[in-house]
Amino acid sequence: MTTIGLIKEGKVPPDKRVPFTPLQAEEIEQRFAGVKVICQESNIRCFREQEYQALEIEVRASVNDCDILMGIKEVPKEQLIAGKTYLFFSHTIKKQPYNRELLRVILSKNIRMIDYEALKDKQGNRLVAFGRYAGIVGAYNGLWTYGERFKLYNIRRAHECFDVNDLKLELRKVKLPPIKIILTGAGRVGKGSMETLDSAGIRKVNASDFLTKEYTEPVYVQLSSSDYHVRKSGGHFNREEFHLHPEKYDSIFKTFTKVADVLMAGAYWNPKAPVLFTQSDMTSPDFKIKVIADITCDIDGSIPSTKKASTIADPIYDYDPATGEVRSALSNEKFVTVMAVDNLPCELPRSASEEFGKDLIDKVLPILLRDPDQDDIIKRATICDQGKLTEHFKYLQDYVDGKE
Repeated sequence: MTTIGLIKEGKVPPDKRVPFTPLQAEEIEQRFAGVKVICQESNIRCFREQEYQALEIEVRASVNDCDILMGIKEVPKEQLIAGKTYLFFSHTIKKQPYNRELLRVILSKNIRMIDYEALKDKQGNRLVAFGRYAGIVGAYNGLWTYGERFKLYNIRRAHECFDVNDLKLELRKVKLPPIKIILTGAGRVGKGSMETLDSAGIRKVNASDFLTKEYTEPVYVQLSSSDYHVRKSGGHFNREEFHLHPEKYDSIFKTFTKVADVLMAGAYWNPKAPVLFTQSDMTSPDFKIKVIADITCDIDGSIPSTKKASTIADPIYDYDPATGEVRSALSNEKFVTVMAVDNLPCELPRSASEEFGKDLIDKVLPILLRDPDQDDIIKRATICDQGKLTEHFKYLQDYVDGKE
């Protein structure tokens, strides 16, 4: 018998998401013979204990005797159980300073740590992620912010919606003037953002028309890197070269800021790449954008107005381009209003958990529990085992030792 324990989230502020919904916990026990799911008691998660119990999933106070422990956010150091296999987002693989001690404790307790972020196929594509829901909620929040700023309509906050279907029904209330919206990114985040914009009835146009045409309805453009980067030495944009050597390119994003009203940023940004625009650019009379939904929330990254993350409880703030300072939300029409919530999927925890759990069941559990790991998927995602960093994560040793 192999037991999987669904742990209570211990990080503050609490996260309501779960690795598996009640129906998925039942599915695991049906699909994988000899596997039992135990749900730890929690008053935090988006699914009530009774929903698990109704499907005969055991709920109890302790999961200390389970073989595999699964959560979402980092487990507080004092709650880690020695010698166990854990799966959660550790936020250590990029040498995040705030989690250095967490990794040290994981190593000292001989924990086998498998990080969701490192679960990838042979081509390097992530197998499980919450990016789609970051995009869905981020774009929704952008539309909510625009409505608040210009007092055009009232829609519920995303976290007040029961699930993604409820949220999409709420989008019917969005009534926009003929504004122009920029969306960057074509990955999970970008696709999720498109779902929201399409559900709101906003028409998608190409980059050329976006720049040159006037419309009698709201429109959006989805920009890829090739739309706003040019080679410094001339010649055509080369995607592979840009990913390897972004410093060889300049940004021409300012062309779009002259005609757009809203920016929804969902593209990954390499710190070696040029920024989208500067604080100085934002002071120009030609800079038209008044609302920025920074879905990626890169602090001091490609967008100068993202000076801090906002929260679900307090989702927006204003940015004064003249001084570069953060101001109170909706305090001056000369300011730019910024939405930079850094945990967007938490606003739709039921729907986000359902999609995440489905991918775990289909793509990860078979090789974790049964099939040979022929493609080394679990092996490559295992940060440490038996007190030592694995081969793929030896680069973290100096980070663990405090040398960097």
